[in-house]
Amino acid sequence: MRDTVLSGGFEDPPAQSARAFRAALNALARPGRIEDLSGAVAPAPASPAAATLILTLCDPETPLHLAPGHDSAELRDWIAFHVGAPIVEPAAAMFALGGWEALQPLARFSIGTPEYPDRAATLIVETATLSPAGARLTGPGIETEARLSLPETAAFRANRAAFPLGLDFFFTAGSRLAALPRSTNVEDG
Repeated sequence: MRDTVLSGGFEDPPAQSARAFRAALNALARPGRIEDLSGAVAPAPASPAAATLILTLCDPETPLHLAPGHDSAELRDWIAFHVGAPIVEPAAAMFALGGWEALQPLARFSIGTPEYPDRAATLIVETATLSPAGARLTGPGIETEARLSLPETAAFRANRAAFPLGLDFFFTAGSRLAALPRSTNVEDG
């Protein structure tokens, strides 16, 4: 167990975190686009893409919620060792990690305030697969339309209706990453 906690970080932190940050920004700027993201290995069930996002986006000032299924002593220890992010309840989280069902209900997470919409949570949703098929996406960063395999569409339509408030989402599957910012329109595919 100790080896799992102490290993799995970046071998070349400056270069790997810069590449990971660029991939995360590209995914947010182009909703539906699938990026390759790897470099970190966290204890199961966290995917390489999710682990890499955590190493890149979290630090001791960014509270993280681990949903059931991802909330284990080994993963908590890995996060404590590598990034020092405090593990918190959903309402206090800036980031959350888990499967779609485990992250429900979404209303537990902060959607920001009219004065500070940037204080909304970002959810890292672990999925079994990630493909450019399914729900139809339109809006900023999408020339005409994009497609993305989402766990549902109703929650994302409701999230968009609250804009400029709302949650932002990263979807991870293995070493694949896609994003869905709150500004994206989502329709059934």
